Amino acid sequence: MKFSEIIGQEKVKAEIIKEINSGKIAHAKLFLGKSGYGTLPLALAFVQYLFCEQKTDNDSCGVCPSCKRVREFTHPDVHYVYPIVKSVHGTSMGAIEVWRKKLSENPYFNLLEWGELHEIKNNKLIIPTEESVEIIKKLNFKSYEGGAKVMIIWMPEEMHNSCSNKLLKILEEPPQNTYFLLVAENQDRMLNTILSRTQKVEVPRIELADLSNFMQKKSNLNREEADFISSFSEGDYLMALSYIEESEAKDFYREQFIQMMRSSYKKDVLGMLDWADKFSSQPRERQKFFFIYSLHMFRQSIMMNYIGEELTHVTKEEEHFLKNFSPFISGNNIREFQETFNDGYYHIERNANSKILFTQLCFQTMRYIHAA
Repeated sequence: MKFSEIIGQEKVKAEIIKEINSGKIAHAKLFLGKSGYGTLPLALAFVQYLFCEQKTDNDSCGVCPSCKRVREFTHPDVHYVYPIVKSVHGTSMGAIEVWRKKLSENPYFNLLEWGELHEIKNNKLIIPTEESVEIIKKLNFKSYEGGAKVMIIWMPEEMHNSCSNKLLKILEEPPQNTYFLLVAENQDRMLNTILSRTQKVEVPRIELADLSNFMQKKSNLNREEADFISSFSEGDYLMALSYIEESEAKDFYREQFIQMMRSSYKKDVLGMLDWADKFSSQPRERQKFFFIYSLHMFRQSIMMNYIGEELTHVTKEEEHFLKNFSPFISGNNIREFQETFNDGYYHIERNANSKILFTQLCFQTMRYIHAA
């Protein structure tokens, strides 16, 4: 993958290029950030630039033999490790063709999308202990082409602790000209002994203007639509794609949000209970998206109150509602709204009882609205 194919992230790209051209490359790097920010694409572009035989000052050529092999994920000195279903695949090599196909289709994906390609059932995606043996064996072999060797470990937070522990020595003292690229979302689930052996690269959200421009070209959106989706997704490309896929339901989220807020404002207990009962029957993914939509509306309300309508990113229908609703969102309650709705997303994602959760959410919303 070329750097030019990555959405935004110009500062991170420049730092990577500078490091490679200096010849002083950290032996273990951790690309940390949401998958939708482009952590994996950045790691892939890093590798292609490292191996490129005709690199320019700011990108790989994309046409030399090394670039082609890296792009096809067949370079003999580039190895990949990722979570798998141990009982089905054994180690990452057992799912290598699925991995190559997924990367070829779109390198922007998360663990959930990766898991959907496998018959998980009651199994869990994991990087098993046995993977450490394969990693050490591959990296102790000589380079096939006499140059660098790279090990990309995607989602190392899914690594079994015993696997992590067995990699500590090679992570700290890898063979000469060998590099580890770890790509993670949640460092809190990784061993501190692993983190201490890596150079962290914080990958921020994509700049909204960069994401908007990309969405206009990629998804044939007009500027107003692309700006709205970029703002809604908070610079997360995967979230933006999810919104486009849910575009037919966007009126549904708006109406559900308005209904919930109005019944909570009026202290209409029967209306709140009726809403919670009906909404709890919606599919989990739709419930999760409602929390994301609600957080977006709270942010836009604050912006409308303190900055002005011209800087908000909402539809005409939403703008009309927010003119009346936004005064009830202020510095006195915005933190409570954000924490409560973030917690709601967290619990729905972990299969909480949705009827109880949405009932409680209505009553909390009622208290927060009247605290403005």
